[in-house]
Amino acid sequence: MSPGPTIRCAIYTRKSSEEGLDQAFNSLDAQREACAAFIASQRHEGWTTVPERFDDGGLSGGTLERPALQRLLAEIEAGRIGMVVVYKIDRLTRSLADFVRLVEKLDARGCSFVSVTQAFNTSSSMGRLTLNVLLSFAQFEREVTAERIRDKIAASKAKGLWMGGPPPLGYDRHSDPQRRELVVNEAEAMTVRQLFDLYLRHGNLRLVEDEAMRLGLRPKQMARSVVTASGEARFSRGQLHYLLTNPVYIGRIRHKDRSYAGQHAAIIDAQTWDAVQAKLIFARARPRCRTMDPVATASGVGPGIDLQTSAASQRPAVSSSAARPLTGKLRDEAGDPLTPTHAQRHGRRFAYYTSHRLIAGGTDPTGWRLPAPALETAVRSLLVGHLRKLADQHRLLAAPDAQRALLAAGSARRLLQRLTEDASAFATLILRGELGRGTVKLSLDARALSAALDLAPEDLAPDVLGFTAPLTLARRGIETRIVAGEALPAPDATLIRVLAEARNWAKALREGVSLTELAARTGHSEPYMRTRIQLAFLSPRLQQAILEGRQPPGLTVAYLVREPLPLDWDEQQRRLAAL
Repeated sequence: MSPGPTIRCAIYTRKSSEEGLDQAFNSLDAQREACAAFIASQRHEGWTTVPERFDDGGLSGGTLERPALQRLLAEIEAGRIGMVVVYKIDRLTRSLADFVRLVEKLDARGCSFVSVTQAFNTSSSMGRLTLNVLLSFAQFEREVTAERIRDKIAASKAKGLWMGGPPPLGYDRHSDPQRRELVVNEAEAMTVRQLFDLYLRHGNLRLVEDEAMRLGLRPKQMARSVVTASGEARFSRGQLHYLLTNPVYIGRIRHKDRSYAGQHAAIIDAQTWDAVQAKLIFARARPRCRTMDPVATASGVGPGIDLQTSAASQRPAVSSSAARPLTGKLRDEAGDPLTPTHAQRHGRRFAYYTSHRLIAGGTDPTGWRLPAPALETAVRSLLVGHLRKLADQHRLLAAPDAQRALLAAGSARRLLQRLTEDASAFATLILRGELGRGTVKLSLDARALSAALDLAPEDLAPDVLGFTAPLTLARRGIETRIVAGEALPAPDATLIRVLAEARNWAKALREGVSLTELAARTGHSEPYMRTRIQLAFLSPRLQQAILEGRQPPGLTVAYLVREPLPLDWDEQQRRLAAL
């Protein structure tokens, strides 16, 4: 009886930490011995161990970017490996998505995968199922560990502990590494106090920046700083703003949108802190544009923007506060004001409300950038709906009075008519607004509202002056669509245009016109047309909804290109119901 074909087996080993790797016999050696013994037991099947070692010591299984693993994959791709043997499957990867990709690569080259201690391989369907189940648990364990670490950091900060990272200017780490505290660096603390005093004196970050440079005030050496032509580090305006708004200087520890009493000493007293914050808030709300330049206006260019703002090419330009009715009234869930900005694309000007930290301090994944007209329309709709509901239910007055309730309802109807006709009149009634994930909380100005309703402020019911409403953000290509209150029909001109084009293209194809000829006629590329012609096969009910503007908020051309819908009309409806 002739022996079977030889199967070249590669042993892969991994250890997450470097602890113990310097020993004569470490964890990687133990894994290799166990795998080699298993391969020897399968010698009758033609298994043989390749001499090359594939060991990754001190590397996590959460990524595939490991030197030994990449060498192993190269050998598999070259067809020199027929079996990968590991001690446990989590030595290969702890990510289910990565495992699927690895199995696809192994299958493409006719290579199998074996776990020694778990006694199965990928050559059978049951082995694949078992591997998927075990890897799901391995990924779950990694995610739970990450959650525990995040929870520990949050709990530690709530106790006022410093949880690492570069210490801010004015502080150093405690000399005892076991104590997670900051200690005051008196030399740097003097610089911090001077910067706060300079801002109280000037109330302008640019002037503070110039004065700090003149006085020789320098940022901490480990911080990323602007460097002058002479090679000296200096404060940037973003650094100054972050420093002036960092609660660590009043003895608090910040965690996301909250702060807690810290275990370190304060550098700035509460009175100075409050005064600086008040000046910063006032500075955010004041106009940031120059007056209209007649020459620029004649040439089709908008208002002259402050050169210091427009010079930052990666930041949105700040718009005039007078041009946007909600300026100074809205904040995000972190308490950061939403500042009017604008951007120029293809000769068009787009206005936004942007979290101020995105303008002053760079990128932040938690920051907001919302289209200004859509946000203003959403807030106005919510306000109108709130007042109409209270007026219809005669709940405007604090004390019930039938005759006065009728008069108040009449005044409310006139006010609602004025708000409908004047798109910016609603802003005078808004005192402040707080945007959160999924909600918006609006507080109304009692004096302005009572004057508009011909009532005394004390006559208004408490429910009138504040309410919370749902607010949903949906992506529309690269923009954000705001859905607040009752959804109204909103036809998507781009979606309707592409739908009409797709129907015309499908009709031409049925008549025998080739796609190449159609592309030449329309000026589109063939790949472009292939991704969009599928709109012609949407269900009639869905096409009618698109024409009437009743489609799901997330249904855009970009979504249909990225996630092609099935041809089955019922399945299309089920898929889109989740948008």
